[in-house]
Amino acid sequence: MLPAVEVSQSPEDKFREYLASRPRARRFTGQQRDMVRYIFQKHNHFDADNLIDEMKSAGLDVSRATVYRTLNKLVDAGLLRSIDIGPRKYYEHDYGYPQHEHLYCVSCHKMIEFQHPAVESAMRDVCQQNNFLVQGHSFIIRGTCADCNRAKMTKRRLDLV
Repeated sequence: MLPAVEVSQSPEDKFREYLASRPRARRFTGQQRDMVRYIFQKHNHFDADNLIDEMKSAGLDVSRATVYRTLNKLVDAGLLRSIDIGPRKYYEHDYGYPQHEHLYCVSCHKMIEFQHPAVESAMRDVCQQNNFLVQGHSFIIRGTCADCNRAKMTKRRLDLV
């Protein structure tokens, strides 16, 4: 896990401010509050269905429609980032978290976060050469993680016996 970045207000306060600033101001509901608190009490990559299941297991009552609508609003507010991987859309903290990239295991669906100065430098150089103003980016390397590679090697060895 990467270190957090200092922020001026809590995710809950930032979301409340976002809702109030909309052309048609929205109220901050109890379900939304529970969702924001739940999401930001831990750091993991999740999809909407994971979140619904986890919140219900934790005894929090939240409707499927509210989850999907609120996730979109949290992305718009800059609190979460959505990561599209094939047919699934994952979410992760964006607010209070440094820019980073991902390794995605196509076998077990694990996401590994990383930062590397050479990657940052290369992206900055390419944008500068093309006079390109960056608004955000997503860099995902798809492959197989060490655990899944080990499992494949063990299975291959057993098949040879």
